[in-house]
Amino acid sequence: MILGDICTRACRFCAVAAGRPLELDPEEPWHIAQTIQQMNLRYVVITSVARDDLPDEGSGHFARTVGEIRRLTPAVKIEILIPDFSGREEFLERVVDAGPEVISHNIETVRRLSKAVRPQADYERSLQVFKILRRLNPVLFIKSGFMVGLGETQEEIVELMQDLREAGCQILTIGQYLSPSPRKRHLPVERFVPLKEFELYRRQARDVGFKHVMSGALVRSSYLAEEGYTEALSGAQS
Repeated sequence: MILGDICTRACRFCAVAAGRPLELDPEEPWHIAQTIQQMNLRYVVITSVARDDLPDEGSGHFARTVGEIRRLTPAVKIEILIPDFSGREEFLERVVDAGPEVISHNIETVRRLSKAVRPQADYERSLQVFKILRRLNPVLFIKSGFMVGLGETQEEIVELMQDLREAGCQILTIGQYLSPSPRKRHLPVERFVPLKEFELYRRQARDVGFKHVMSGALVRSSYLAEEGYTEALSGAQS
């Protein structure tokens, strides 16, 4: 995770601290690249807090991080999990131009619950992010994820899948929501979804047209990320 450990947003599912972030570390992209080289990684996921306080919302820092990784370890496959950058095309273009294999942005929940779960985000804005990414680079792999157990209906889940596919997403993760704490800020779990339902979601998502779907109670957005990219790539080449 880059851009510090304090987020400018206070999503009600997230354990990351919210508040006023510290200044950026200009050496962080270089240090991240060095660490990846030393660990001899073949696939890496770079994510961040939201930084609405920065003029470019951190998009330039993302791009520099990808660039440093490419410079030190050109064979490493890179996935970036980004905030919405307020839907600003110039910020999204910056991270697309950096050349990651996958750009991910989590929509997190269905349309009806979105404002309660992500008060400072917007369901339609997230869909617009995917559409902009697809237009900027038609061959880019675009990924998203959402949680279940927040009170959504089966019909709303299918609608969400359809919205994501129509916006250009090809890779999807689905997992059980677990409340980070009993504090008022964090939403309670409305339902623990039976394991058989996750298999149903997986089949439904594949029927909608996703190239890769990871669906399970403990699945999170970066879970077995390389596997998702590899399967999506194989499907695109076949």
